[in-house]
Amino acid sequence: MHTDRVKNTTEQTLDVEKIRSDFPILSREVHGKPLVYLDSAASAQKPKCVIEKIKATYEKSYANVHRGIYDLSQVATEKYENSRKKVSEFINANSEKEIVFTKGATEAINLVANTFGQKFLKEGDEIILTELEHHSNYVPWHYLRQSKGVQIKFAEINLDGEISIESIEKLISTKTKMIAITHLSNVTGAILPIKEITKLAHSKNIPILIDGCQGAPHLKLDMQDIGCDFYAISCHKMYGPTGLGILYAKKKWLEALPPYQGGGGMIKEVNKEGITFGDLPNKYEAGTMATAQVIAFGESIKFLNKIGIENIENHESELTKYGEEVLRRNNSVKLVGNPKNKGSVLSFTLDGIHPHDIATILDEDGVAIRAGHHCCQILHDKLGLPATARASLGVYNTKEDIDKLNESINKCKDIFSK
Repeated sequence: MHTDRVKNTTEQTLDVEKIRSDFPILSREVHGKPLVYLDSAASAQKPKCVIEKIKATYEKSYANVHRGIYDLSQVATEKYENSRKKVSEFINANSEKEIVFTKGATEAINLVANTFGQKFLKEGDEIILTELEHHSNYVPWHYLRQSKGVQIKFAEINLDGEISIESIEKLISTKTKMIAITHLSNVTGAILPIKEITKLAHSKNIPILIDGCQGAPHLKLDMQDIGCDFYAISCHKMYGPTGLGILYAKKKWLEALPPYQGGGGMIKEVNKEGITFGDLPNKYEAGTMATAQVIAFGESIKFLNKIGIENIENHESELTKYGEEVLRRNNSVKLVGNPKNKGSVLSFTLDGIHPHDIATILDEDGVAIRAGHHCCQILHDKLGLPATARASLGVYNTKEDIDKLNESINKCKDIFSK
């Protein structure tokens, strides 16, 4: 968030160089130039503690969890469940049983859409999304539109590229059965007022799902304060391993919804006449789980806690504000969106130059940014833009990274002006 909106009396200045030294990949060169990594919204780089924990798990304590009575399995199970406990504490869940490990945030959202749709939705029921949504929080609901005939309504962005409570409220009807919205836009950077939207939803007895892929790495999370029913997390964006996500869901929903997948690990009793399902959260963790990744994600949580999420917010907020100032001074650069409450995303266009060409030229200088529609085609269609360039920040970025970005943009402009 912008620094003038962060109220933290214990603000600290981070030792960013020390933090950067924890990320081995940041010491490498690309095309003979030092790497400037500005694509953390797509996937964050990994600190040594996470990399080493994965290696140590496979070398010293790997086994299938919850299955064996032998020592290796017991140790692996203990470490696996300890990561669940760390996640629960990190987001202030009511219980560790409300934390479900998935293959990613995409699977977490699909899990909710599939099971909720199976049990509670019928033709004509309505789902409210927003024009900011990533495809991962649209396509699963679209499947229900095709299979069950549910209707999807989209809350519209305003001129600043943000969503107001009023834009959602006016869409609510007696047929509204779910509100599913992003916490932080991966294009405009808009941070939605999810606590207030949750209160609105619950006042109408409507459950709410938050896509927290961008929110979780950058903002302090408190499920008791937010009050949402479901919150999806992408672990690889939180400096953790790939192939891993988290679904936070209130216990009442995990008890009420059917399992998402069937197989070993999620059952209690099986016979020829029927099946009983395992206790929470095992009911939703079928098959052999990503054991090493889950255990290593516990190190990601420790890494974030050691720095302090409020300190990360403040650092990234200052950096985002600096980036906006620098890019706004640069002729021809147009920033996409101007939300009042903004996360560490700088999407932009450059007059007369396609974003893919921008990204290609910047790569020659070792500057890694994203170009395209960022899995948000509905938003780009609304903005009348086929694509945008995006620089997204993490805890390891510096003002020097922003300066290098700006220098490379100027080089790009010079090339296309010839």
